[in-house]
Amino acid sequence: MSILGRRGIHYLQKLNAPNVPTDLILKGQDRVIDASLTLIRERAKLKGELVRALGGAVASSSLLGVPLGHNSSFLQGPAFAPPRIREAIWCGSTNSTTEEGKELKDPRVLTDVGDVPVQEIRDCGVDDDRLMSVISESVKLVMEEAPLRPLVLGGDHSISYPVVRAVSEKLGGPVDVLHLDAHPDIYHAFEGNKYSHASSFARIMEGGYARRLLQVGIRSINNEGHRDFLENLKLGEGVKGVYVSIDVDCLDPAFAPGVSHIEPGGLSFRDVLNILHNLQGEVVAADVVEFNPQRDTVDGMTAMVAAKLVRELTAKISK
Repeated sequence: MSILGRRGIHYLQKLNAPNVPTDLILKGQDRVIDASLTLIRERAKLKGELVRALGGAVASSSLLGVPLGHNSSFLQGPAFAPPRIREAIWCGSTNSTTEEGKELKDPRVLTDVGDVPVQEIRDCGVDDDRLMSVISESVKLVMEEAPLRPLVLGGDHSISYPVVRAVSEKLGGPVDVLHLDAHPDIYHAFEGNKYSHASSFARIMEGGYARRLLQVGIRSINNEGHRDFLENLKLGEGVKGVYVSIDVDCLDPAFAPGVSHIEPGGLSFRDVLNILHNLQGEVVAADVVEFNPQRDTVDGMTAMVAAKLVRELTAKISK
């Protein structure tokens, strides 16, 4: 979190003194949240209208940034990732066509509704319970503008919980989740934080938002995580679609050094692309998380890797 962010939250905590009415603080927070959701709503509406006017799209990827890093157990740099990923997507060093032949400059393939203003909301003293609800509501606003489907840019992996929750609630039932990661992220409440980036899939599974959780690339897990992982393999059928969550550290650090938790022995980049290209289910939403620009020391190498993942997910979603 920035110094300004810490000061803002500390200032709001001081305002919670007995001589300041709680109602005054809550009403101010409500106004900030309403303004934040209004911006997402209107941008999604505009992009949805554009795609529908052009015609021919059954499903269209729409970027939604969630610059959240405070639920990370180590470094908080993923909060700075969304603008760096966007910059890399449109970098002039590569073209705008995916490996499957989709043209990203076509709005029927990819649009962008901007970022959830996470830091601005937190600066007003909003707690994580309400913040997670704001993220979920933002995702639903995108989904209301058919044929838009959310492709979310993290942010740490805690964002997957409110996003999957929103997708499941909006579709009216659970989804299958394909989760690529070095870590299972299924600890009950890592370091006492129920919203920890290491606990996102525990929240998803206990909420019934995913029926089947397929995890690929796991190579860092302790006894608690292993026990919870085995318990959550007992999953059934009957879902509304597939949600893909890619933690950039699923890749070997040779391919993606710009992550908070470096775990050698990971997947190659082509391994991940082969998984995506061969995925048969209908992808209804996705996220790319845990890219940490503050550790991306090789001329934006990991930013380009994250951008390529977003590009290929876009091709998988849009049709």
